[in-house]
Amino acid sequence: MQTHFESRYALSPTETKQMVTADLRKNFLIPEIFEADHIHLTLSHYDRYIAGGIMPVNETIELSNPDSLKAAYFLERREMGIINVGGKGTIVADGASYALDFKEALYIGKGTKNVTFTSADKLKPAKFYINSALAHHKYPTKKVSKAEAEIVELGSPETANHRVINKLLVNSVLPTCQLQMGMTELKSGSVWNTMPAHTHDRRMEVYFYFEVPRGQSVCHFMGEPEETRHIWMQNEQAVISPNWSIHSGAGTSNYTFIWGMAGENLDYGDMDHCAINELK
Repeated sequence: MQTHFESRYALSPTETKQMVTADLRKNFLIPEIFEADHIHLTLSHYDRYIAGGIMPVNETIELSNPDSLKAAYFLERREMGIINVGGKGTIVADGASYALDFKEALYIGKGTKNVTFTSADKLKPAKFYINSALAHHKYPTKKVSKAEAEIVELGSPETANHRVINKLLVNSVLPTCQLQMGMTELKSGSVWNTMPAHTHDRRMEVYFYFEVPRGQSVCHFMGEPEETRHIWMQNEQAVISPNWSIHSGAGTSNYTFIWGMAGENLDYGDMDHCAINELK
């Protein structure tokens, strides 16, 4: 088992405006999330957020503790959200076992010392997508299934943004310090997510795109509303969204994405909306 840990500095809109495609991808795209029997983690200095993935195949993987966190163990000062986007798997957190099926979530609270990840079948390995934020209080570890999520249906086929939002790890479902995670599934024939777009100066966000059909892609839009940029993304890749940036996308087919965010508050509706015909 190996751990790949990367740290990304926070950038302002002024710097980002000057970037060419390669610079945008280097600073905001997380191209590799899953690798057999490896841990991939990227820390963003926007709210000290961590996103990554663990895919156990031939062994049980223990959550490592990168030296740069300067902590006694990974969750000493952090909370963690996990959504399984692969085959069945099991997470053991301080001796308590949680079986996660496809698209089920687990919240692990601050102060949890030992966390391990195992797949039920190495031919269909679990893919544990991970987000982690700083935490000031310990809340109970809890599994959340899709049936327990708060579900909202938005958009329409006419505007190609008909989608179902599954709020999995949000304060209307369970208590967290600042981490929020959910999953948006686009209906067949719809390609736009989070449109109309918005920003939220009080929170940053990370998007993870998956269930992108073979041979298809997603174009992720970012930047200030009056000066947008884009990043072409492939299946099972993630992208960092600063608090000053929009975060929206359009695919060449329908797809699913996981959103995770952290910041000053837990108000899901705290958004600064951008009119579609005012984007530039």
